[in-house]
Amino acid sequence: MRLGIDWGGTKIEIIALDDGGHELHRERVATPRDDYEGCIEAVAGLVARAEAATGKTGTLGLGIPGSISPATGLVKNANSTWMNGKPLDKDLEKRLDRPVRIQNDANCLAVSEATDGAAAGCHFVHAIIIGTGSGSGIAIDGRAHRGANGIGGEWGAIPVPWLKPEEFPGPSNWLGHPGAIDHWCSGTGFQADYTARSGTALNGHEIMARKREGDALATATYEAYASRLARALAMAANLMDPDCFVLGGGMSNVDELYEDLPGLMAPFIMSDHYEVPIRKAKHGDSSGVRGAAWLWE
Repeated sequence: MRLGIDWGGTKIEIIALDDGGHELHRERVATPRDDYEGCIEAVAGLVARAEAATGKTGTLGLGIPGSISPATGLVKNANSTWMNGKPLDKDLEKRLDRPVRIQNDANCLAVSEATDGAAAGCHFVHAIIIGTGSGSGIAIDGRAHRGANGIGGEWGAIPVPWLKPEEFPGPSNWLGHPGAIDHWCSGTGFQADYTARSGTALNGHEIMARKREGDALATATYEAYASRLARALAMAANLMDPDCFVLGGGMSNVDELYEDLPGLMAPFIMSDHYEVPIRKAKHGDSSGVRGAAWLWE
């Protein structure tokens, strides 16, 4: 049995999978925000209940909104800031008395979709989360590509490329970087842009509903968002040339993106021909937790 945990800013979820990837157990609890020890205990409780429910002991993989630094062994770059600077893998291994494998949550998305999802069978998969923030991860032959310094696939802090004059410098992200992908290509950034244009705060579903009804401000907001995401994807295509892009997170459910992005990317691609699929994550918001379980092949 493989256990996977997705540690997010609002919820911590566990899944138990058998060798064929069939779900045996699932549970989620609210994240004890700003409470590192409370989060460790929440994970321990989820593991204990999963193993009690299945009558089996499992390997454990964990997806987090950051990464473990190879230099220090401590968590870095986590937007759940209370885990930064902590030896998370060591603390969990001590608490649970077993090895733990930890990867960035976007890497877990990539592993899940490359294993038995929308990109199954693809050699090089670039997976992008477009939800509360926008992170990305890489899977090569179904295995997470962490990179030499633990930052493989970290595109969030990069400014959206080919900025238009009216976009410069752009709003700052949580690290204070202006015009960053993890703001402008996120669902949060999409909503903030609409609020700035209209003076009205709506969620993504409401904005897209207005866009489909022909509302000019909602349409302009969508077109700006799709353009920014397309430029970010074109940069990734030029740099890495993956076999498949997979989108996850709330904005991945905007069906118009899959029709519009290829044409919007085309002017920025350094090739006379470019045809790579952009697919919605097959496992939806379960992909991250499934990928964490698959960290144990």
